[in-house]
Amino acid sequence: MGGFTTFNIQHGFTESLIRGMRSTFLTSSDYHHLTQCESLDDAKMNLQETDYGDKVSSLTTSSNSSSNSKTLTMSPSAVQQLCVEKLVEEINYLKTQSVAPLSQFLDFVTYEYMIENVMLLLKGTLSGRDVNELIESCHPLGMFKESTMRSIPTFESSAKGYADLYQTVLIDTPVGKYFSMFLLESSASLGAASEVRNVLEEVEIEIIKSSLIKFWLEDFHTFCVDTVGGDTGETMGEILKTRADTTAINITLNSFGTALNEPSMRGSDRKRLYPSFGHLYPAGTNMLATVSDEEGLGNVLNSFPQYAFAWSAHSNDAGDNKSIDDAFYERDVQMLELAFEGQFHFGPFYAYVKLKEQEIRNLVWITECILQGQKEEINNYVPIFDMNSSWRSGKR
Repeated sequence: MGGFTTFNIQHGFTESLIRGMRSTFLTSSDYHHLTQCESLDDAKMNLQETDYGDKVSSLTTSSNSSSNSKTLTMSPSAVQQLCVEKLVEEINYLKTQSVAPLSQFLDFVTYEYMIENVMLLLKGTLSGRDVNELIESCHPLGMFKESTMRSIPTFESSAKGYADLYQTVLIDTPVGKYFSMFLLESSASLGAASEVRNVLEEVEIEIIKSSLIKFWLEDFHTFCVDTVGGDTGETMGEILKTRADTTAINITLNSFGTALNEPSMRGSDRKRLYPSFGHLYPAGTNMLATVSDEEGLGNVLNSFPQYAFAWSAHSNDAGDNKSIDDAFYERDVQMLELAFEGQFHFGPFYAYVKLKEQEIRNLVWITECILQGQKEEINNYVPIFDMNSSWRSGKR
């Protein structure tokens, strides 16, 4: 889609916005100052000198507490909440300035959060949590209209209630088609609401979520590669292939010790959760479907150099304390930073959201370490756009 001759006609202004927003990321100097803070009050003072200044300035500190219940106190959770609010405001503004197919691309980015929100509401309903508490816990990028959000966790435990849930989730939300695909895959037919109820009752919430994320990834990949194509297809195709591989690896790792790791379910139920594309697909995913323990998983990943490093971190062969998630985060940051290097494609929009999420994780980690006095762990964050990053210096 497009190129240097036509891309700017429709998307030039929006692309200039996202590239200007790249300058809002915290610098290595900002991180250095934050890691030297002795208290959350000091951290707030330093954050006020960054792009988050307007947001954190509303936080009260321990030395200036307020009786106003609506005022947030400086804490890791408050920092996370305000930083996410800022990100949502930025993405919503970009959406108002975009036209198709960029507007569709940005919608695809938010579908992941919509899926997470719906599953949070369903899971919370089963555990009897308060509706208002559940809605407050939902990610702002995946919010529906309030009436829909409130109807999802309040369905009755009856045939009519499940019929209403089916209609609410599958018809009234943008991610309804993914639920429909899941139910079609899980049930021979959907002629009665009781059949929908049986599927939802018999399948664990996390398995449902993994299935929905799989369908979303496959749909997003098809949109980027086939519908949009061009440089967007190449850049996002590579990013989403890696995301699909990460999903398959984590599903396998997390299945150990669960019913999904039983011999009768490895090649059927577990394998169905693997996305049908990626660097591991199909040879690698076929191998993953047969492994029964971490040793077997390690043997498979060691056959793929691009993932051997992650397993090395997980098994601590590298001699550090990184987890497999840490290794994947570092790898993702590298790919997402590189998405900003090219022009005339949509990669930077996805990369900006994911890099900001990592930056927010970094801030939560640093403020938690300050709060708990764990200064020896405070530097275990993932730097972003740092010229001293391990991958830029040839080290991993």
